[in-house]
Amino acid sequence: SEMCIRDRVSTQSTGVEIFLSLRSMGVEKTLIKAGSGPEVTKGARITVHCTGYLAAGKKKFWSTKDPGQQTFTFQCGVGQVIKGWDQGCLGMRLGESSSLLCSPDFAYGAAGFPAWGIPPNSPLIFEIEILKIN
Repeated sequence: SEMCIRDRVSTQSTGVEIFLSLRSMGVEKTLIKAGSGPEVTKGARITVHCTGYLAAGKKKFWSTKDPGQQTFTFQCGVGQVIKGWDQGCLGMRLGESSSLLCSPDFAYGAAGFPAWGIPPNSPLIFEIEILKIN
């Protein structure tokens, strides 16, 4: 079954409009700002800034930049986070910012994430900046 999600994303920091389309299940990465450091590899422990949006209407549900929040650290590619992050962050470079459009099965799936207002089977967009790679 083919899924087609289309959403216009306007990044606040640059005012650049990015047209995203996801025609199958998975994650689609769109570069916002190139990095110049090393690449994220499987098993690397990375620290990121992240802002998450519902793809429909680009409604923000969480950001590490919000008051009282802090950067997020995880081991990439080993199942500690949703599949969209695990696969989308691989190959990103230190200092890079990218937008990850995740199909529901690469996000929170049929369960959604009610505590953050994410309905079941929601495609999500995450803007991720790689701050540190260990």
